[in-house]
Amino acid sequence: MTIYYSLTFMLLAAEMVTFCVLVFPLPHNVRKKIFGFLSESPIIAKIAYGLKISFIFVAILFADALQRMFRVTAEAELAKQNGTPHAGGAQAENSFAARKFYSQRNTYLTGFTLFLSLVLTRTFSLILDLIHTQEEYAKLKGTSPGGSKGSKPSVDSSKEVAELKAKVAELSKKERDFETLKKQAAQQAAEFDRLATKYNEATGANSSKRD
Repeated sequence: MTIYYSLTFMLLAAEMVTFCVLVFPLPHNVRKKIFGFLSESPIIAKIAYGLKISFIFVAILFADALQRMFRVTAEAELAKQNGTPHAGGAQAENSFAARKFYSQRNTYLTGFTLFLSLVLTRTFSLILDLIHTQEEYAKLKGTSPGGSKGSKPSVDSSKEVAELKAKVAELSKKERDFETLKKQAAQQAAEFDRLATKYNEATGANSSKRD
């Protein structure tokens, strides 16, 4: 194995170890510190930048290995169609089989390295989002992310609760005032009907006496 494919294999092994560490079940506080360090450290940012450049070279190696694998496969298919064995006998066949094996190995090696890099990036971002979501949920509930209740709810939450209670009380008061106005309007309408009836009776009696 050449030096650049050996480095690619080491990079793949490092990615596998990193993935196991990311998905390993850790306490929330420990995971928060680890991911906070990884996302905020300038040293880690420089290392990540260097890895991005190395993945560009791995992508070039992947394209080259894929091209070699297709060429060796095409040669094998052509030899089968023509029915001509490889010149040189068993030694040539062994050489051809070795070329085919190496081309496939290099393709799988570089391909899995690139694929696992995408998986690691997505997993890291998802875990960061999960940590932030847990922190926000803990603030809203007034509990720590580990599950234990905090000493006091946050000041902002207390203010929001107080404002909501004040609004509810104000709405209840307005509703009671509205019901009172409805009752008063109904009473006044009934009184007006009673007075109008008496007035009509009185005016009707006076007109009949005049007649």
